[in-house]
Amino acid sequence: MDSLSKYYETVEQDKQHYIDRLSEIVAIPSVSCSADHRPDVVRMGHWLKDQWEALGAETKLVNPGTQELEGKTLDLPPVVLGKYGNDPAKKTLLVYGHYDVQPALKEDGWSTDPFKLVINDKEQMVGRGSTDDKGPVLGWLCSAEAYKKAGLEYPVNLKFCFEGMEESGSEGLEEVIRDEADKWFKGTDVVCISDNYWLGKEKPCLTYGLRGVSYFYITVQGPGADLHSGVFGGTVHEPMTDLVNLMSKLVDVKGKILIPGIYDGVAPVTDEEHQAYEGLEFKHSDMEDDLKHKVIVHDEEKKTLMHRWRMPSLSLHGIEGAFYNPGAKTVIPARVIGKFSIRTVPNMDRAEVARITCKYLNEEFAKLGSKNKMTAEMAHDGPWWYSSPKHPNFVAGAKAMERVFGVQPDLTREGGSIPITISFQEALNCNVLLLPMGSADDGAHSINEKLNIRNFIEGIKVFGAYVDELSKADL
Repeated sequence: MDSLSKYYETVEQDKQHYIDRLSEIVAIPSVSCSADHRPDVVRMGHWLKDQWEALGAETKLVNPGTQELEGKTLDLPPVVLGKYGNDPAKKTLLVYGHYDVQPALKEDGWSTDPFKLVINDKEQMVGRGSTDDKGPVLGWLCSAEAYKKAGLEYPVNLKFCFEGMEESGSEGLEEVIRDEADKWFKGTDVVCISDNYWLGKEKPCLTYGLRGVSYFYITVQGPGADLHSGVFGGTVHEPMTDLVNLMSKLVDVKGKILIPGIYDGVAPVTDEEHQAYEGLEFKHSDMEDDLKHKVIVHDEEKKTLMHRWRMPSLSLHGIEGAFYNPGAKTVIPARVIGKFSIRTVPNMDRAEVARITCKYLNEEFAKLGSKNKMTAEMAHDGPWWYSSPKHPNFVAGAKAMERVFGVQPDLTREGGSIPITISFQEALNCNVLLLPMGSADDGAHSINEKLNIRNFIEGIKVFGAYVDELSKADL
């Protein structure tokens, strides 16, 4: 019998209580990118603070500064720091999550009110923030409560860091982490983040790698004002024509990046890595169901995963300054800005990526012979992250998932970026584990975002088993 059987029983008994609490916080529209909703974001932060204090935790609210938003100067939402337990004989775990959410409106296509948690006939809890990231954040609180209610000693010292700006670039958090590294976070042995998802829908996973992201602008400036195409078409160098030419030279229709030298820094695939792709819960058919169309580039699942996880990609995102409203307008825009990003991977050097990308764009623009002016710049970037799934922190996570689900988790990487992962790793000089709760089809950031009841309740059990395994790990 599992030594945590009493804990698991408590979690099952309080299942409805946990769902009710998730419903309570989904109803708080903590949309960080909206000035009107800033009080709601702050209210959500205080809710977490109050709940943890009621459990016996020591907490602190840190004000990370101000921002300009929608013509207003606003205080950034507080970073909620906490300590639960302070036994020098125990290991210390720091967990990170965020309590802000993406915008959501019923008219966007939601089947229900996005800020009202609704359970459908598939045992899915639908609501904005249910899986990203309120469910996992709440899961840590529920786990600690279940230990206490079951009469079990919490096996580690728990510290937490919950922010309210993740969906808006984590503004201000980097400075908080650096400032608190030798203060509030001092003594941290390992970090755990639950802000990602399973590879599939049935089998759990642990994540040990993320791609980075470098975001670029191409600005083409032509005449001093927008022009009438009937009067000036065919007589001037048009900025939009130049820009489209340049953007067409960045990537081909199968996703191959056309910038010379871009692949030179990519780490080679090892035999061990090749083997790691075998047996993962991933099928093209499932991916096509989610995509609603058969648009996958690659003919093998392994190739698709490799191009999602460990190969760089370049995506075109939009053109600012161009006419995009419904209807017809025969304007020649005077100035346009093309936007694209490059997802970087080990062992690419981000400064070198920026250099060769801007150099290539300048060379290609010169070939056009245009009299317009062009500038290419990297606006911002975040680093790639890679860890070892053999680290004791990962081993503890894997054992916990096997205890709860009865199977060894898939070991995966992800194509997205969570820059704060690197921030914690470097500032605290300790290992970071990505321990997902949600499923691959949860639809974070999309309409009808959901979290399966099974993932939520079993995820709470995993959190409890993980801290138990961590307490016995040789760190």
